[in-house]
Amino acid sequence: MTAELVRGQNHPLPGNRLEIRVSAGTPVVAAVTLGDEHGRAVGPDGADPTAGREWLAHPGAPQLPGVEVPRQAAAEHRLAVDLGAMPQQVHRVHILLALPAGRAGAPANFGAAPAPHVAVTTPDGTAIAGCTLTGLGSETALLAVELYRRQGAWKVRAVGQGYDGGLPALLLDQGVPDARTVADEIHAAVDREQSRSVDAPIAPAAPPAVPAPGEPARSGPVDYRHPRRRPAAQDTEAAQDAQAPASPAAAPPLPPQPPAASAPAAQPAPAAAPTGPPAPVAGDAGGWSMEERLHNQIWGMFEDLARTVAAYRSAEDFAQSRYDQELDALLADPRTRGGAQAEAARDQAMTKRVALIDQARAVLDRDLAQLAAEAEVVDPALPPAFAGWENPAWHAYEVPGRPAIAVRLGGLTVPEAPELDIPLLVRLPLERGLWVDSAEDRGKALEVAVAIAARLTACHPAGGFAMQALDPAGSASGALAPLYAGGALVLPPPAAGAAGVSEVLGRLTARVDLLHMAMRGGAADALPPGFDQAEQLLIVNEFPYGFDDRAVNQLRYLADEGPAAGVHLLLVADRDDASAYGPVLDPLWRSMLRLTPLPSDHLADPWVGHAWTYEPALVPPGSQVVAQVLHKLAAARPAYGM
Repeated sequence: MTAELVRGQNHPLPGNRLEIRVSAGTPVVAAVTLGDEHGRAVGPDGADPTAGREWLAHPGAPQLPGVEVPRQAAAEHRLAVDLGAMPQQVHRVHILLALPAGRAGAPANFGAAPAPHVAVTTPDGTAIAGCTLTGLGSETALLAVELYRRQGAWKVRAVGQGYDGGLPALLLDQGVPDARTVADEIHAAVDREQSRSVDAPIAPAAPPAVPAPGEPARSGPVDYRHPRRRPAAQDTEAAQDAQAPASPAAAPPLPPQPPAASAPAAQPAPAAAPTGPPAPVAGDAGGWSMEERLHNQIWGMFEDLARTVAAYRSAEDFAQSRYDQELDALLADPRTRGGAQAEAARDQAMTKRVALIDQARAVLDRDLAQLAAEAEVVDPALPPAFAGWENPAWHAYEVPGRPAIAVRLGGLTVPEAPELDIPLLVRLPLERGLWVDSAEDRGKALEVAVAIAARLTACHPAGGFAMQALDPAGSASGALAPLYAGGALVLPPPAAGAAGVSEVLGRLTARVDLLHMAMRGGAADALPPGFDQAEQLLIVNEFPYGFDDRAVNQLRYLADEGPAAGVHLLLVADRDDASAYGPVLDPLWRSMLRLTPLPSDHLADPWVGHAWTYEPALVPPGSQVVAQVLHKLAAARPAYGM
């Protein structure tokens, strides 16, 4: 049975030799790019893509190892893919479609053309998965589908990401150097018609009985750097496998692969079909070290979860929308408003709605089960910086010789899978301050701040991370006590009163000024003798109590300029307490990552439109793990020359 996919959904591929069939209803150009685990164009052996075009197959250069594309623009395409011949560094195969440039009679954009349908089949024509890319508008190029490697197995994902800027914008987004020149070469190759004829048109695999549901809004991390693109549920990779919903048919033999350039002959499919997805492995993502691979794997799980939930919600909304439309049609016709026939039609519409939702839920449950299995393998392998305080990794903690690459600030869940807790990892050094909102519970907010401060310190070598605190009213002395335990940390007594606040802020402001001047002057190694180059964390409690206008401006300066100079803020405050300052403090709140002491769904994911529930990383009641960790840090100080 063919899997009909909506944007963001994925589906496992049963073998390596495939055909990608495109039915567009109007001539389109087909191309393929090969990408690394992040989707960026990658050359042979990971070489810089500027060294050649071994990452791009297009009508003017139609063959790559494991890939062959047609040489002309056409309404029907067949692309041959052999995943077994892919170079090891290739993790993603992107199928690109574009409207020919300047062709008379061609539609101006995909919104004026029939919705393209893409089908993935085996060489003998057996349909595997398909998707109809609806909802396009002013775009003239799109990333239709991608084949991606996940835990040693390949999958197909429906993408349907359109680009108003055409091929140049699409290629630029994939890291292609000199994207406009490359796009011009592709269009020129099509215009010259330097190619053989395409295969005779083939009837496309039957499109879904119902158009694919609309895509969720998106503006993911990559979008911030590139031209506007059509929203689509894309890669959070917290939803790929079980981590992205299922994504998203007779054919001639697979065209011969290029001679010497192609990798060894395609590996035959195993004699026995696999009974399920491959067993998950901790650290199977890309990276130079196990720590980096686990970090990338965790974000892959986050993206997978985001995508699979987005696809489920999209399918659910579509089922409800179609049900409402059918009811409206019944009510609009006086002949079908009442009677047994109308009742039967309503029952039939409801049956369709339930069937669609049940089908989407089955895909979601499959993906969630896969993600849960991966989490069971990954959690025991996490280093302390990525693990919860309850994880045994903390009991085996050893002072690191270098800073961790990231730190866990809590966990993230979605309502559809509250049992799946994905670590919220933030790269180190911190690029923005942290704000623990104390509006709901001031005591818990301080508890969260202390747990984060202890974790940040434990993620650095002894002496590599220093802390100071501002507590003008002295209300945090009890909560900060764990940070003094046994003299484990050099945390000076919190500055009290307006004078103490002014002195600490003035000293840190001067430090930031000095470091910025040294960096701008290219003399970062010419700092005064004895200058402490450790990262600095300033814990601020009960802001804005004890702050005058000058102190407020200094705090804003530290929030903006401090991270680049190694000075970071950890603010424990209720925004309403500072309402008297009006909009002058709005930039401060926006510049910081807001955390809550109680579970809250305030963390928005603009990529797929989710509101993630944040769970703070608190120390288990009665646990002495923080004291044990800080004692180890204190004992290690002499060895580090402290």
